[in-house]
Amino acid sequence: MRKSVITTAVATALLLSACSDQPAANTNEAKNAVATQTATKAEATNVLLSKSSLQDQTPQFNLINMADYAPAFEQGMKAHDVEIAAIINNKQAASFDNTILAMETSGELLTRVSRIFFNLAGLISNDDFQKTEADLAPKLAAHRDNIYLDPTLFARVEAVYQQKSNLNAEDQRLVEYYYEQFVRAGAKLSAEDKAKMRDFNAELATLATDFSQNSLKSFKDDVIVVTDKAQLVGLSDSEIATLAAAAKAAGKEGYLITLVNTTRQPVLASLDNRELRQKVWQTSAHRSVASNGPLIVKMAQIRAKKANLLGFDTWASYAVADQMAKTPAAVYEILDDLAPKALARAKVEAADIQAEIKKAGGDFELQPWDWAYYANKVRQEKYSLDESTIKPYFEFNTVLQDGLFFAMHKLYGITLKARTDLPVWHSDVLAFEVFDKDNSSIGLFYLDPYAREGKGGGAWMDEFVTQSGLLGTKPVVYNALNIPKPADGPTLMTFDEVTTLFHEFGHAVHGLFSQVKYPSVAGTSTARDFVEFPSQVNEDWNIDPVVIANYAKHYQTGEPIPKALLDKILAANKFGQGFDTVEYLSAALLDMEWHSISADTQISDVEQFEHQVLAKHGLDFAPIPPRYKSSYFSHAFSGGYSAGYYAYLWTEVFAADAFAYMSEQGGLKTDNGDKFRQEVLSKGNSEDLMQDYIHFTGKKPTTEALLKRRGLVD
Repeated sequence: MRKSVITTAVATALLLSACSDQPAANTNEAKNAVATQTATKAEATNVLLSKSSLQDQTPQFNLINMADYAPAFEQGMKAHDVEIAAIINNKQAASFDNTILAMETSGELLTRVSRIFFNLAGLISNDDFQKTEADLAPKLAAHRDNIYLDPTLFARVEAVYQQKSNLNAEDQRLVEYYYEQFVRAGAKLSAEDKAKMRDFNAELATLATDFSQNSLKSFKDDVIVVTDKAQLVGLSDSEIATLAAAAKAAGKEGYLITLVNTTRQPVLASLDNRELRQKVWQTSAHRSVASNGPLIVKMAQIRAKKANLLGFDTWASYAVADQMAKTPAAVYEILDDLAPKALARAKVEAADIQAEIKKAGGDFELQPWDWAYYANKVRQEKYSLDESTIKPYFEFNTVLQDGLFFAMHKLYGITLKARTDLPVWHSDVLAFEVFDKDNSSIGLFYLDPYAREGKGGGAWMDEFVTQSGLLGTKPVVYNALNIPKPADGPTLMTFDEVTTLFHEFGHAVHGLFSQVKYPSVAGTSTARDFVEFPSQVNEDWNIDPVVIANYAKHYQTGEPIPKALLDKILAANKFGQGFDTVEYLSAALLDMEWHSISADTQISDVEQFEHQVLAKHGLDFAPIPPRYKSSYFSHAFSGGYSAGYYAYLWTEVFAADAFAYMSEQGGLKTDNGDKFRQEVLSKGNSEDLMQDYIHFTGKKPTTEALLKRRGLVD
């Protein structure tokens, strides 16, 4: 996932007046002088107020204090306001330089503090972060509105837009970007409707923050404590030790099972105890319903009202209009076309699992908490494959160095070297400098691999510094994963975790290889239904024969994974694709339907609404719940993917097609990497995205490779 944080145009603001307050009464002068001296001293030690002196302006994480954020935001807001006011009040006719370029270079301090704060709020959150974030949310929304709803500023932008044919292609792209941002924000609305828009935006900002913080709280509160070790039969000694360590760290007796972000939980594949499996699944599936359920309904209604103000029937229509899909109908077409094929495959898998239940002496109908456990047994039966026999070949450091970094060197010629001298935000974080094939430095990459309290669920990529030819900045990017950290010994990964590692680094190279002038359209700042394309392409290199032979080695003996076992892994990887696809489609359709409701739709029962949606699309199949149920669907309600979760499937069409093309051209070789880098990864959003794809493969993508990739056709 590519996660978006608050950027330049989204910040708090109090527009500066030309007048200042009158001096205080004499009796308060001494007190004010002391306060000023204190503030000045605090500013002198606040590293956020100036560019980092470290390489590539990477943040000085070791010097940032929580108390630094508020004054840094305040100063950043004020400075940005002055810059925006200067553009608005410029007496000269609007031009690209004095309007568009001036906006693009404004808000430097605000951008810096926003990126650091909001990234770390998802990585090392605590009560202080959450309080600050809650305080900022409505102010940030107000500041964005102050910019994008200002009629004089929009008039200047529109004047440049109308004359854009006189500009070069890259400058035109930036003008179009700003013009569309203003129009979609409501710049053409009446004064009365702009006031409504401001109210909607402020309320949505608060609701999204509340949703996010409720979700974070759930990771801490919605846990399962097991006091009887016998209930953990099926888990390895290392896994049990990890649960014991988690309980001890939380001040609890016994063994602590914490949840990951999705409905599906990893321990369900191994636990023999069916009652405990049911408890884990139900805790996962029904979390945050009480706290987030009402927020979801309210957010969907307000988003619908916003869309109506802007001339769209639904939020989905508004959200998709500037994406590659363009219309909700196009999204529903691809989702609904795939649904019956996926469900048919899933029911075949379910029949195999039900037969395994019966064979094992079970006299019950397959339930969601049974699927992973018995699917594992089916894999053992069909492929003689057990997860516990696989993980010893996927030790984290070996996968990282001899798998991911090896593949990236083969494909792109890059080399990553550890930078232990750079500060990090947590002791688990690894820092690297990325070098090109000519040994020139491209930028910096951080990897935060392990799950912990205060860290968001799932996996994602984002940036602390965006590449820009205009500003002369190199990219500083990071990947966040949520691999369970073992109590001791090596980190042995599942095959899914290996795939996720490769996926997220696909986002990283998209940011690292950017060669764009303007930061607003650089790196991963593309349409949501394009941004997952490079990451999904990168997934498939983990099963390239040359790559997997280089990293899949037993962590104790160093012996390469036996060919017979590897063949079984690759074959077994197709089993379960029905489940995976139905699980994903269900979530994508939930997202679209939540954002297709009218503003006056009344929903009193969130879970009933979910069942109605799945039944409508023929996917209400009890053993396979949505990958994310609504109450913890962060993509849709706090992560910037509202009416956009479909993007993973949309871009997978591109990814499968592109990987098939590269395979035809010789696979893992620098010619393919160089071309993909040149035509796609380096372009950001500076050119038409479909044209970038066509420049790479010579044609638009088809779904044929996708169906094969997911094992839905032979």
